[in-house]
This record gives sequence, C-alpha cells and structure tokens, in this order.
Amino acid sequence: MADPLDFAGKVVLVTGSSRGIGAEMIKAFGAQGAQCVVNYVADAQGQNKTDAMNVANELNEPLVIECDVTQPAQVEGMMKRIQDRHGGLDILVNNSGIISDRTIKKMSMDEFESVIRVNLIGTFTVTQKAGTILRSGGRIINMSSVSGQMGLFGQANYSSSKAGIIALTKVSAREFARQSVTVNAIAPGFIDVGMSKGMPDEVTQNFIKQIPLGRLGDVSEIVNAALFLASPMASYITGQVLNVNGGFYMG
Repeated sequence: MADPLDFAGKVVLVTGSSRGIGAEMIKAFGAQGAQCVVNYVADAQGQNKTDAMNVANELNEPLVIECDVTQPAQVEGMMKRIQDRHGGLDILVNNSGIISDRTIKKMSMDEFESVIRVNLIGTFTVTQKAGTILRSGGRIINMSSVSGQMGLFGQANYSSSKAGIIALTKVSAREFARQSVTVNAIAPGFIDVGMSKGMPDEVTQNFIKQIPLGRLGDVSEIVNAALFLASPMASYITGQVLNVNGGFYMG
C-alpha cells in the first residue's frame, strides 16, 4: 500500500516558515519528499532571512521567497515564481501571523489593525492569489487558534483575526470545492514553541492547570495535524477546524 504521507512530487508553500511552527512544518513536508517553498518577511536586522536560509539548508532544492503577505503585488510575485519554477502549487499552509497583546482599553488602532492585516487579510490575500496556481486535488490549511474560539484576555486583535480565519476557511472550502481543493483550519492550543513560549512561567503554569491532558502541546503535534490534512487520508474533509489543544477548549 502506498504511504499516504509520501509527498514526493507535491509542491508545498508554508507562509512565515522561517521559524516556529512554520519552520517545523516545511521541514516535515520536505522530509516526506515534497518540493518546498520557504517564505519570510524582511526585517530591519535581517534575522528572518538568516532564519529562512537555515531552514532552507535542511531542504532539498528549496525555493526561498521574501514576501510580505499583506502586500498583494508581492504575493502575486511569489505565486508567479512558484508557477515558473514548479508549474503549480499543491499544498498551501497559511501560517504567517503576529501577536500584539493589550487590553481593549489600552490597545491602539494600529495595534488592532496590524494584527488583523497580517493574520486575516494576509491569509485572504495569499489564498486569493494562490487560487490561480493551485492544482486540482490541492490543499489549503489555515492556522487559526484556540484564542479565536474562546476569546482570550488581552487578545481583541489576535482573537478577532483567528476567528475571522475560521469563517474564511468555511467560505474558501465552499468556493474552492469546484477545483477539488479542500480547505481546513488547525486551531492550536498552547504549544511549546513560538508565541506561547514568550509567556511568563506563572501564566504558563496557570494555563497548564486548565488543560485536561496536563501539558503544553509539542510542535510536532501541530505538524502532524497539517501532514494529515494535506494527505489523501483527509480527502473528504473540508471546511473543518481541527482542534489540537489537549482538551483546553472543546467545541
């Protein structure tokens, strides 16, 4: 029987894949034989480019593209480069995201809008521009969050963006079905990498007490969810949110 997690011949783009969950995802797809596209956004220190190159070093002939997902022209350019190099795209993981916590009383309009712009509008823009190069039988996987389901304190911007991604996932699933492309979301809980890692220890311990499985999630547990949704095993699953949160939220 063929290995359902063999992605040989498949072209995979993970946005924001220079570090954190995105980096682990693109490396996992690469390890399973996929042709990988690493994406990063430029920063003043050049750290993101360095991180992206380090990720690329672990992949076989990767395409590394600097692209700000909030800029439609840049996103269009990224899709053109993927098309020119690979002739199309099979798997898109919309992973780019930022966080900027503050209570509603103290949150500036820019803090609210910038998070919405990257997380939600960025996901929309990349999905829209990828539509022209996604092949039949393709997959779109959007990164939502338990925050978008529960509304966590201090995250009016982040929770709103991640809730919006769930709605966008459902609309996309309906519209992309005619291309035989499935669209699903993963909603991680508290994971031991990336955004959760920056929390004070006291806050982390408080959340762990509320998680039925009694621990933070491992990044591999999010990666495995993405591999599953991208595989033939998930061919009849679309418009769904896969919660990977240790039971912290049960919808």
